[in-house]
Amino acid sequence: MEKFDKFEQLDRKVESTIHEVENMDKRKIFKTSIFMAGIISLVLNLIIETLGRFPTQSIFGGVKFIFTNPIVFFYNAILLFAMLSLVSLMKRRAFGFTLVSMFWLIIGVANGVVLTQRMTPFTVNDLSVLGDGITLATNYMKTWQIVLAGVGIVLIIGLLVLLFIKGPKKENLKWKRNLVAVALIVATSFGSTSLLLSVHKIESFFGNLAYAYRDYGVVYCFINTWLNTGIDKPGKYNSERITGMFTEEELGKDKAILPEIRDEDDKHPNIIFLQLESFIDPTRVKYLKIKGDPCPTFRKLMKDYSSGLLTVPACGAGTANVEFEVMTGISVKFFGPGEYPYKSILTKTTCEGLPYDLRNIGYGTHAIHNHRAVFYNRNKVFSNMGFDTFTSVEYMNNVEKTPNNWAKDQVLIDCMLDALDSTKSRDMIYTISVQGHGKYPSEQKIKNPKITVESAPTEDLKWRWEYFANQVYEMDCFVRDFIKELKKRDEPTVLVMYGDHIPAIDMTEEDYENHNLYQTQYAIWDNIGLPRESEEMYAYRLSAHLMKRLGMHTGTVFTYQQNHGSSETFLEDLKALSYDILYGKKYIYGETKPYEPSKLKMGVKDIKVKKVVKVGDRYYIKGQNFTPYSKITLDGKTLNTIFLGQSVLGLLDDVDPAEAVNMKVSQIENKSKEILSTTE
Repeated sequence: MEKFDKFEQLDRKVESTIHEVENMDKRKIFKTSIFMAGIISLVLNLIIETLGRFPTQSIFGGVKFIFTNPIVFFYNAILLFAMLSLVSLMKRRAFGFTLVSMFWLIIGVANGVVLTQRMTPFTVNDLSVLGDGITLATNYMKTWQIVLAGVGIVLIIGLLVLLFIKGPKKENLKWKRNLVAVALIVATSFGSTSLLLSVHKIESFFGNLAYAYRDYGVVYCFINTWLNTGIDKPGKYNSERITGMFTEEELGKDKAILPEIRDEDDKHPNIIFLQLESFIDPTRVKYLKIKGDPCPTFRKLMKDYSSGLLTVPACGAGTANVEFEVMTGISVKFFGPGEYPYKSILTKTTCEGLPYDLRNIGYGTHAIHNHRAVFYNRNKVFSNMGFDTFTSVEYMNNVEKTPNNWAKDQVLIDCMLDALDSTKSRDMIYTISVQGHGKYPSEQKIKNPKITVESAPTEDLKWRWEYFANQVYEMDCFVRDFIKELKKRDEPTVLVMYGDHIPAIDMTEEDYENHNLYQTQYAIWDNIGLPRESEEMYAYRLSAHLMKRLGMHTGTVFTYQQNHGSSETFLEDLKALSYDILYGKKYIYGETKPYEPSKLKMGVKDIKVKKVVKVGDRYYIKGQNFTPYSKITLDGKTLNTIFLGQSVLGLLDDVDPAEAVNMKVSQIENKSKEILSTTE
């Protein structure tokens, strides 16, 4: 009996020890880096989704996403989990968790902020235009907000450095066990991606970027915009596939489409594209009650001339992608989601489009934009697109500004007339306006407005729409005045006008009369008697359609669109052709590179120095066509200059009298300080 009691006591001790070990293991599990990574990934994903939905939903948008689409929510958390699990391979785990979490928090905050200004989410491609975004900060943010953001960035960097130096360091790291765990988690994330793609819970192609972020999650979509860039190589890619899209007659004896120089511009009219920033008819927004007509001219043009709805690839932002589609005939949907060809492939290679094709038949080609030349790399990209000249705001005088500091469009009239006068040939002009650009103020900024918003869902929307409607009214007056000037000229002309995208102001498909937030309107004025047509159009098909109506059959992509637009494989083949032109072996050109960058001239008017004059202790340069962006330079160094008028600049610095005769005049971009051009 005594022995039995001893065995019973021993058994109880063993059970107690086992129980203690089990509890210890459980406590240790809760302290492991893998467990921490899992918890952080769930919390982090909730915060990111909440920030991405807050501008359009409520603060509970992230929670709602968990219940309405739990599979996708937890899938995005798995992606974060896979990245955070890598921290278990580090000794400085507190630093690692903070670094990864901070990165994704910044992405989440950036996405939330961007969505308050536009309708397109934040993508990796926005990092490529980060410099442009910073230069626009003063248009969107108040000074204290910019300062606060700067202080925040400095604090974050300081925190990370301090954490790296002073933070805890893991000893006795179990590499093999942790490596196996990380491998399993990463494999799970890849497997989940394949599974969800196969059952269409997520997609790899985003027809609408805003909807994709909403439906598939911010983390997945942001990663997709990083990994998915350029145009995918066609499954079957060879010479026969590419040239086989065209007939023998279209290819000619070379069995390729090569540029043919023909002097036939006098058979055709001047062609002017006028891309109007954020231009739509505000009366088409159902929830608004507006007093006055914001666009009587455009409305009459749509009634009297060819017009219709234009489907564009941008919503609330993305002007450069609309330009690209119209000028090249290539859809930006062929590229990675959110990609800007102006910031990627067009910085490296030429691209056939309207400028090259019309130059080949004798046209002068001009780009005009009343904003900074370097924005979206236009001062370099337009050379790779074949333009002869580019007149940016740095080459303009008497530029009036909106209350939000954007250039008004009235200044563009003289610029376009100067371009028409600069050549004896016919001209193609592509003008990009900027007056209608956001951010639109949420308080009254226009006193005694021509157009008033009498009712809107909120006070904030009332003032934003009223500001926008009055910019539209002035843009409409600009169109009216420009057409008046064209009517005075004895030249056949076609003017194509359209909005590049809807404004970045809150509305849904139900609020918009078009029921499509990717549609604006276009109108084609002409003085050559074109029959009126009413047709819906995609932006990338607009130029081919216009050229066909004008009896112009030139260019690779435009020839394909004009003659094979009804093909069952039209889009598939157009994508393959686009790949060949931009990324491939250029089979369509007989494996040659027929297009070289143009010698782009900045500004239509020549800027000249006539003489250097010394008055007292100061030097003055006399010349022609100076602007407020003209600066005196010496040996490439910019000198302190005062603009005294289109023919006089004053020098505020001291220079060696012997060097004064060597002074030149350069056009300097204000924010980046880049020299755009310099006098000979």
